Amino acid sequence: MLIVPETLIADLVSAEDAFAAVEATFAAMARGEACNFPVVREALGEGRQYGFKSGLDRAGDMLGVKAGGYFPGNAARGMINHQSTVFLFDPETGLPRAMVGGNLLTALRTAAASAISIDRLARPEARVLGIVGAGHQAAFQLRAAARVRRFERVIGWNLHPEMLPRLAAVAAEVGLPFEAVDLPRMREAEVIVTITSSPAASLMAAHVSPGTHLACMGTDTRGKQEVDPALVAAATVFADEVAQSVSIGEAQHAVAAGLLDAGAIVPIGRVLTGDHPGRSRAEEITLFDGTGVGLQDLAVAAMAVRRAVERGLGTQVAL
Repeated sequence: MLIVPETLIADLVSAEDAFAAVEATFAAMARGEACNFPVVREALGEGRQYGFKSGLDRAGDMLGVKAGGYFPGNAARGMINHQSTVFLFDPETGLPRAMVGGNLLTALRTAAASAISIDRLARPEARVLGIVGAGHQAAFQLRAAARVRRFERVIGWNLHPEMLPRLAAVAAEVGLPFEAVDLPRMREAEVIVTITSSPAASLMAAHVSPGTHLACMGTDTRGKQEVDPALVAAATVFADEVAQSVSIGEAQHAVAAGLLDAGAIVPIGRVLTGDHPGRSRAEEITLFDGTGVGLQDLAVAAMAVRRAVERGLGTQVAL
């Protein structure tokens, strides 16, 4: 078994690599060549979450699981709040192939999924990017979005506005002016990424203009919520996986309230394979419910392993 520690990941997998890996995974899911297994997640108290995401990708020859969660006390310890490790196995024999640090990979694959949705669903002429949230993941989201659209400026909102200067610095890094705004001014954005850990909706229907694309990336647990269910119901909804979208994703609330039929949610992979046209008109509001599926984690971890093997990096352990 090859151990690829967290310290090697930044040199092995780029944002562009993650985009390609996640795009291939979503397409494989749409073709029925890959499947996610049910998510296991438990609350440990004091805001801590721990769980497992796993799956099998026959097309990519990948079987595995990501173990980890959210530990809000980590920031005070000088660590990021999200901690995870990916384990890969041989699909034929079950023998372990690799153990891979999953923290940066999680950030990269989450941002890649959002960027894929923007690339395929946002209007080509979109020039204003809105970011709701300013935590660790928000920086990755901003960089990834800027790679797929020629934005002219970024506007941002966060429950704790003192965190927004960090997001402004990332915007400057990619050459975009940044302005902190109140939520009603999100109507100026043509693409909005929500990336918070909120238990209650902050972005409401009145905050979004016709024709906007939303990438809702923060809701991945039962009870979390970033946007108004009425906004979800008014949009054409796409998801990484429909089952997760309606159970632990942003759509859970609109479906539970009877505002959205789960059958109307479109897997993003169908757009990638050409089986669905995606956006159908300029004024349509499109919404991607990115819950984060285990297959995304396996795809980026497998890429890290391939690169490590090519470069003679990592540590082989006999079992």
